[in-house]
Amino acid sequence: MHSAPASDDVYLKPSVQTAVKLLIVGHFAVGKTTYVGTLSEIRPLRTEEVMTEAGALVDDLAGIQDKTTTTVALDFGRLTLNDRLVLYLFGTPGQQRFTRLWQDMTRGALGALVLADTRRLSQSFEVMGVLEEHGLPYAVAVNQFPGAAAHRLDEVREALDLLPETPLVRCDARDRVSSTRALISLVEYLLNRTGHLEHA
Repeated sequence: MHSAPASDDVYLKPSVQTAVKLLIVGHFAVGKTTYVGTLSEIRPLRTEEVMTEAGALVDDLAGIQDKTTTTVALDFGRLTLNDRLVLYLFGTPGQQRFTRLWQDMTRGALGALVLADTRRLSQSFEVMGVLEEHGLPYAVAVNQFPGAAAHRLDEVREALDLLPETPLVRCDARDRVSSTRALISLVEYLLNRTGHLEHA
């Protein structure tokens, strides 16, 4: 388990021709901030705040009592794929009260990676519903938490009622290799749909 090293070069190379906006979405406490931090080549922008007792009244903390901070706006990271293509990763807040905020973030996005937790799969439906409402294609990555049941992917696909063409993979948001594979599944899906990655 390791995170991406922060690059000293925070500026884009002059050769970059295409920038693609991708969303990293999912329900509350599914690992979006960790995921963006793992993949970002620059120090990620985070808007985490300490959770308060007032927030506990509206946020479902079942099974995640150890969580002490939460994203209140967005996480932002960058990943350069080659000299001409860069991905901008926008992690969205997971609480229902912030749904309107990340709905606005769908503007200009080419697609989304939905992080899911098998212990709380039902909470993914609202997230996927928002993406479908906005016509945003997505892939799903099951973030593997310690102690979570290891369901087969075909079982997860059925439980989430995913279309056959929707990519579904496993990942560990703390691990750069598996997180990269999950992102590749989304990028390949977008390429197959459009034939190319356009500026977003």
